[in-house]
Amino acid sequence: MERHHFEDDLQALKQRLLTMGALVEERAHQAIAALIHRRLDEAEAVIAADKEVNDFQIEIDDRCLKLLALQQPMATDLRLITSAMKINADLERIGDQAVNIAENTIKLLPQPPLKPLIDIPRMADIAEKMTRDSLDAFVRKDAELARSVLTRDDEVDQLKDQVFRELLTYMMADPGTIQRALALILISRNVERIADHATNIAEDVIFLVEAKDVRHGRENEEVEK
Repeated sequence: MERHHFEDDLQALKQRLLTMGALVEERAHQAIAALIHRRLDEAEAVIAADKEVNDFQIEIDDRCLKLLALQQPMATDLRLITSAMKINADLERIGDQAVNIAENTIKLLPQPPLKPLIDIPRMADIAEKMTRDSLDAFVRKDAELARSVLTRDDEVDQLKDQVFRELLTYMMADPGTIQRALALILISRNVERIADHATNIAEDVIFLVEAKDVRHGRENEEVEK
């Protein structure tokens, strides 16, 4: 494969990855909107669209494997291709979390609202912005933007814990709320997982740009040495 064809294929790979990213962002947004606005049709649409996300994942993995097989990439290109495969997997899992949110929303809709939704939409807003910024960081090869994504994960975790504590008080006070409270707790965990996957993508961007593995706080450990 000639070098300029290889470069074209790398650009096409990045573009397909961004298209998939936009798709899963929209699915996650749609799933939360279905919960907030109590829209059964929106929740069902998220579930119905899951095959499209899965097909994207298979196609992108196939592109990556062909690029690896047809030319021995240089170190920077190898990092791009392997990062793309990992980002692809995280995007597919964000799509899965959107489906889980939609499924739990469908379980909630036949029953009256348990409480006004405050923290879960806040979590979702942060997670959505984390996802978007992690992909922007990938496009721009912006390690600092990627690091800003990492700093926001704790905020989502704290909100998830807050949701759990509040819903636990509902369940303890009235066993009749248990089913609805558990569904909302599961949704909060789904949103938290979206933020985790956005964090994974941001870590992959830092690895792509700086060849530095910052998973599990390793960057902080290196700084302290």
